[in-house]
Amino acid sequence: MIKVIIERRIMPGLEEEYEEAAREAIRQSLGATGFVSGETLVEQGYSDRRLVITKWRDLRAWKDWANSEQRARAMQRLQPLLTEAERIRIYEPSY
Repeated sequence: MIKVIIERRIMPGLEEEYEEAAREAIRQSLGATGFVSGETLVEQGYSDRRLVITKWRDLRAWKDWANSEQRARAMQRLQPLLTEAERIRIYEPSY
């Protein structure tokens, strides 16, 4: 299993529109092969900052989703709402 951490900063005043687009993106990922779970967090005191944590079966599953047409469509809706490019980090268990 791996976890993918995505940091996003939203343009002020567009938080509600972002939430709607992000919910749709998560709905799309639910059907992706290898998707296990996901959650979105808001940084306390900063309504424009989001942390998306997703869990995937393996790196191949994440890469397939990351390069999919479905994610590209979801990002077309999300990117205009962001102040900067999202930051993606991939973590694996340390045994």
